[in-house]
Amino acid sequence: MKKGDIVKGRITSIKPYGAFVKVDDSIDGLVHISEVNDGFVRNIEDYLSVGDVVDLEVLKASEDGKLSLSYKKCNTKGRKKRETINLKQGFTPLAEQLDEWVKNYGKKR
Repeated sequence: MKKGDIVKGRITSIKPYGAFVKVDDSIDGLVHISEVNDGFVRNIEDYLSVGDVVDLEVLKASEDGKLSLSYKKCNTKGRKKRETINLKQGFTPLAEQLDEWVKNYGKKR
């Protein structure tokens, strides 16, 4: 196995820092907590459970058969890209309405 390969692995153990994975009978790996999701991960068990069989991407393979794996690279759905919003009016409507809002502030309707 080499970097970039997609493999199926079974979660065998979960620790606060990551999830241990069995890929083959002789190949073990670790999904570090930082490779579970792009956002903050408080508890890995919110994403993975012991016994789950999941797709993982190989980040690094050592000579002794240990793998560094990523869950988030294979299991993301609909990640939104940043969007640029161009305001046509800016705060003009606010400036136009401000005097009226201040004048009516505190009046009962």
